[in-house]
Amino acid sequence: MLRVCVIGMGTIGNRHANIYQEDPLADVVGVCDILSDRADAAASRLGVPAFHDAQEMLGALRPDLCSITTGGYEYGSDHYEPTLQALDSGCHVLGEKPICNEINKAEEMVARAREKKVCYGINLNHRFTPAAYLAKRWLDEGRLGHLLFVNMSMWINNRAESSPYFQIKALHPHTVDVMRYFCGDVEAVQCFATKAPGRSIWSTAHFSLKFRNGVVGGLSGSYDIERGHPMERCEVGGTRGRFVIDDMWREATLYPAGNLEKTVYTNPAFGGMRDFEDTFRNRIHKFLEQVTAGAAPEDIDGSGADGLAAQKVLAAAIESLETQTVVAVR
Repeated sequence: MLRVCVIGMGTIGNRHANIYQEDPLADVVGVCDILSDRADAAASRLGVPAFHDAQEMLGALRPDLCSITTGGYEYGSDHYEPTLQALDSGCHVLGEKPICNEINKAEEMVARAREKKVCYGINLNHRFTPAAYLAKRWLDEGRLGHLLFVNMSMWINNRAESSPYFQIKALHPHTVDVMRYFCGDVEAVQCFATKAPGRSIWSTAHFSLKFRNGVVGGLSGSYDIERGHPMERCEVGGTRGRFVIDDMWREATLYPAGNLEKTVYTNPAFGGMRDFEDTFRNRIHKFLEQVTAGAAPEDIDGSGADGLAAQKVLAAAIESLETQTVVAVR
């Protein structure tokens, strides 16, 4: 059983802590937040010590694994320092997305994990579902043939007004990661965006993507549409067929080329995924499983390197929006 701490006790941090407490592979031993009331309330509820300084907690408890669920500007500005502190203590780390919106700092975080030879994952939870796993198996079995295109969309209603690029930076680590999961690395991107009435940020955006393996793709995302079903959709097509996933866990459909019979996976009413929070459970349990089994850091599913790759695509998209050009992903 892994001794686990959580740094950052907002809504997401409490969700992580609750899920760790439910999981037989984890033992929550401490929580931390610079806001003492949040740390103290979570500690009282969970029955563990509260800390208000991450370095102090890491030194006192020496956990095996730490979730970094801090927030900050654009949901990612406060991840850097506690992540390095946890990695330097020899701790495996599961960080929230985005890994960090400053690419140089994200690169340093990934490099530090590699240097310390510890596992570093990012909570890219949208693809840790039975439907996504099945679609990946269809792809790996060659049932789509030579890959040609991918289309992805995601929308939620988020009225927050932060930086001009808040929607791009905060929403799309998930969508880009899902597209990379199925289609590999992105080579170039062009981004167009618009502002809905009353908005000051680029609240809806579309990305045209070229992948290194020749796949072409489109990604649409918005903070302007009321949440409903589906709120997320992914379609991948090839010479032998295509699949469509609705909401990443609700349903996956395989459409074989030249065959009117389709294969459909529908999330079961009994024993299936209950709600979106189960994507967190699946992702956290997968990280616990891999660390417990002694997985090599480079084999972590949804790794820090994956989180960094997604942020580089988004940085190129923002540059494209600013320059109105196609931008290579560096």
